[in-house]
Amino acid sequence: MAPAYVARGGLSARPGAWVGAGWRLVKADMGNYVLLALVFIALNAMVPVILQGPLMAGFQIYCLKRLLGRQTDFGDLFKGFNFFVPALVASLVITIFTFAGSLLCIIPGLVVAAMYKFTYLFIVDKRLDFWPAMQASHNVVRNDYFGFTMFLILMALVNILGALCCIVGILVSIPVTFAAITVAYQELVGFDPQTVDRV
Repeated sequence: MAPAYVARGGLSARPGAWVGAGWRLVKADMGNYVLLALVFIALNAMVPVILQGPLMAGFQIYCLKRLLGRQTDFGDLFKGFNFFVPALVASLVITIFTFAGSLLCIIPGLVVAAMYKFTYLFIVDKRLDFWPAMQASHNVVRNDYFGFTMFLILMALVNILGALCCIVGILVSIPVTFAAITVAYQELVGFDPQTVDRV
């Protein structure tokens, strides 16, 4: 069994900087990101729950390859299916935990959702199973619960704004949130040098 991931101390969230960097990443490749978002939404609508986790992992794979300056293609969205089981189970468990937190009050639900935002990147980058990946994400976020919850809320506001822009805007806002999470992960954790070549 791999040792548990231990985040370095003193980490703090930078919501505005990460969302700004996510927007710049998306703006430089707008057409492809919009297409990815359209397919992501359509597939999640056709097969809810089951495909969500693997598709989220695939979207993060596309973002990390763009962030690291590597060649990308539309098929990257489906490379998350290489991590189908851990991504699916992570999605289900995170949904249950977030729902349970929301029953206590909205704020605990938000904190729980923020705790696990890096789970899919840990699955893809560090090759962790769903539970170690969730723990690793929590180990990062526990350094600054408030800041990372604000990061989650800012991303939610970006998506709400996107939905208000005749719905079409969500095809841009969804990629921005994925890109922002990827930027944050790179800054806080760093990618394994082998990851881009093996996904």
